[in-house]
Amino acid sequence: MNFNLVSTYSPTGDQPEAIEKIVQSVAVEDNKGTTLLGVTGSGKTFTIANAIAQINKPTLVISHNKTLAAQLFTEFKNFFPENAVEYFVSYYDYYQPEAYLPTTDTYIEKDLSINDEIEKLRLKTVATLLSGRRDVIVVASVSCIYGCGNPEDFHSTSIKLSVGQRYMRKDLLIQLVNALYTRSDNALQPSTFRVTGDTIDIMSSFGEFGDQCFRVVFFDTEIEAIYTIDPATGQRLESLDSVTIYPCNLFVSTREHIVRALDQIREDLAKQIAFFEREGREMEAQRIKQRVEYDLEMINELGYCSGIENYSRYLDGREPGSRPFCLMDFFPDDFLTVIDESHVTIPQVRGMFGGDRARKENLVEYGFRLPAALDNRPLMFPEFEKMARKVIYVSATPSNYEIETSEGEIVEQLIRPTYVVDPALNVRPSKQQIDDILDTLNYTIKRGNKALVTTITKAMSEEMSRYLDNVGVKNAYLHSDIDTLDRIKILDDLREGRIDVIVGVNLLREGIDLPDVSLAIILDADKEGFLRDVRSITQISGRAARNERGLAILYGDNMTDTMRRAITESNRRRAKQIAYNFEQGVLPRSARKSSTGQSPLLAEGYNDEKDSIKPETHAYRGFEHSTTVAEGLSKYKTTAVEESIDELIAEARKAMEEAAKQLDFQSAAKHRDRMYELQKIKDNSKRH
Repeated sequence: MNFNLVSTYSPTGDQPEAIEKIVQSVAVEDNKGTTLLGVTGSGKTFTIANAIAQINKPTLVISHNKTLAAQLFTEFKNFFPENAVEYFVSYYDYYQPEAYLPTTDTYIEKDLSINDEIEKLRLKTVATLLSGRRDVIVVASVSCIYGCGNPEDFHSTSIKLSVGQRYMRKDLLIQLVNALYTRSDNALQPSTFRVTGDTIDIMSSFGEFGDQCFRVVFFDTEIEAIYTIDPATGQRLESLDSVTIYPCNLFVSTREHIVRALDQIREDLAKQIAFFEREGREMEAQRIKQRVEYDLEMINELGYCSGIENYSRYLDGREPGSRPFCLMDFFPDDFLTVIDESHVTIPQVRGMFGGDRARKENLVEYGFRLPAALDNRPLMFPEFEKMARKVIYVSATPSNYEIETSEGEIVEQLIRPTYVVDPALNVRPSKQQIDDILDTLNYTIKRGNKALVTTITKAMSEEMSRYLDNVGVKNAYLHSDIDTLDRIKILDDLREGRIDVIVGVNLLREGIDLPDVSLAIILDADKEGFLRDVRSITQISGRAARNERGLAILYGDNMTDTMRRAITESNRRRAKQIAYNFEQGVLPRSARKSSTGQSPLLAEGYNDEKDSIKPETHAYRGFEHSTTVAEGLSKYKTTAVEESIDELIAEARKAMEEAAKQLDFQSAAKHRDRMYELQKIKDNSKRH
């Protein structure tokens, strides 16, 4: 089945060109990477959805956190309702990894809380991929590079049943146990089965529409019927010709592989005990003996144990040091990879291995785990690169890695479906900045808009938040110690008007879809570093790019090279966006949330009908990009925008004169009004 994109909207602005370039680039056999540089709010997801539909290959979309992954999943689900869109993120609501701190002789036992619903979605993902379907999009977090079992074992442990099939009832029960289902004589729960005479009821580990219960009816050694039933009442719902029962865990293995693994584990255990005894480390020898022997007993009896992933190398039949299987192994060889917010996601992928390795080396060294635990790990970055054969990087600020991998071929998408231009970058001195910030915030709030304030330290953010509380500004402080669900609530509070301002450090840079935010305030903009580099300033200011009144204020006392580069790039983008809007005769309008869950970038009226430019429009308020930074410092200006305006004025004048010659005075008046408006913008820019 091919991908079928469903949308009431068509690509606009420079989206059609971007889609075409991406599709062409991916089609080049030896081209490994393509970079989509799309400004915030330009409809990058819609562009990628169109590209996926045309490329027509199974696609893995990787996001750097669960929240954004959930947002992307919802959007792709709406774009492709007839296709398989799956969700694969870490199933831990809370996770404290096993660790040992030798300096304090402290062992930290693994502590976790598993989200059963997410686990079902993970299982459904791999089942869909193994089904042979090619119209599959999997939206995943970086957890997709962690080990998740052998695809061949997962596939071979699946149970395929069909009406009329010769099948020994006893054999089916054994297979269910091997697939990690548990027999129950009481009410059925997910991953359990119940036997009543010649009837076996199986509650699957996941289902298309929630938990599904299947009833398999035998007549002697033949499957007579298969039904879906209501697990509470036993009522028959639907007759089926066939069904596939998938395992309950990604780390499943065949009995043959388990027996082989047990022998190898015992052999390595003996070696490790002997090693510790030679070193005179009796405590470590005794510790590893007790822990592993207990795990061996559990695996032998149940086929599973706590922390079984640490024995995955044995169960998978892999050589020492070899990479683990991961989600990417479940895809066919020609799959497409899309890396969202690549400037953040790529460093995450690159850094996963090192942190995991350091923790596990201590566990092995002090007898908590066998050396094979080191092979239960995330992919090394070169391994990830090798597996991701065709990659589309998506970012408003791609890093050097993406640019180099794409061999400098960058697909730019600067025109938003809303026609909103990049926010003006306004530089103000830090002297009396608090009073200035309060005045600006109050002005913004009175107009019905919201604001973000970013600092460079948590202490400064907390202090700013307390000050705003004291002066009656409804605000919330967003920081790394706040749980994911609480962060989502804070953002919802801003959307719903319960608060007007969010204060934070660097969490505000990525993926916040808030159309009501028209103001982004950046304190200490002249403090060059990680939090104030060109990429950070661009990302922070981009939070105000979904509002037609967007403005970013940079507070600082020096015009740094970083600030200058950020402003220059902003000017370049704004000039192109404004030129397009005047050429097409359209007005910017703020993005709005779609009630259908479709991307807000495409919601509410962004169709082919163009609004004509009116002389009184305020759409380009703040066209000038800066003010005085400090006393005695001259105003920072660039000429790119002024030159662009002059060209537009000349074009409008020429069009007016041509229309007058043709006696088309209506068109001439329109071009005249456009020329006057442009001249007005230019004059205002000079005055400020």
